[in-house]
Amino acid sequence: MKATVSRSARESAVAQIKTAMIEKKLTQAELADASDCHEKTIQNLLGGRSVRDQTLFDVCMVLGLDFDKLKGAWTGANASVAAPPELHGENGGVVAPLYMGAYTRGAVDHYIGSYLTLRSSFSRPGCIVAYRTDVTWDPDWPSLLFQERDRLDAPYSHRGRLYVPASSMFIHLVSLTKGAMRMIVVSQVDRFGEMRGIITTIHKHGAVLVPVATPIVYAKCEEFDGNLGDITSAHPHYARYKKMLEDTMGDGYAKLIEP
Repeated sequence: MKATVSRSARESAVAQIKTAMIEKKLTQAELADASDCHEKTIQNLLGGRSVRDQTLFDVCMVLGLDFDKLKGAWTGANASVAAPPELHGENGGVVAPLYMGAYTRGAVDHYIGSYLTLRSSFSRPGCIVAYRTDVTWDPDWPSLLFQERDRLDAPYSHRGRLYVPASSMFIHLVSLTKGAMRMIVVSQVDRFGEMRGIITTIHKHGAVLVPVATPIVYAKCEEFDGNLGDITSAHPHYARYKKMLEDTMGDGYAKLIEP
């Protein structure tokens, strides 16, 4: 009886992975490359065969799936998986952990929504990269969760959590995969639904990876048609997007200091 339950649960987990692959238009080889594992490992995963937790975690990060939920489905242990007691607090699971700012859902509801995300291209001078970022509330691990979508380089889309210090004008969007951290520091969302700041990450430059930083803007948006992708000077929104990034520096939301 136990084996039947496990098999059924694992089939459900595999179905979630396959659906996410279809949504992101990823092949097995592309998923293996983005997850930094062998294609045979992905074949084992999709076949419902045992894989390491690290592999499952890396795949979840690439596909934007919740690792704890998927692992619970994979092992048939969802019924016993629960958030640590300290996360529930007095408000029944609506208080983020202390290290994330101990914010309540009611205090950050205005962050929830979809944002047009703008930053300069790391490799193409004069080009602006535009994609969508969704911010939601995760009730299982009480905190704000962000997920990047509609990036041209979809396998490298990030998923992480928002850290909201109580005594700061800025918040942090942090993603962490296999020890590699990317952090975005932006102003708290204003009455126009905008957040501005700076992104620091690693970029492949020739044969090596180098740290990079550039201004970034989040602007709440409901319609994204024609607004995403690589925005060059020929695009009708280029001048407006360029000004938003320039104003981020000019208005003091971020500063790049050269030697």
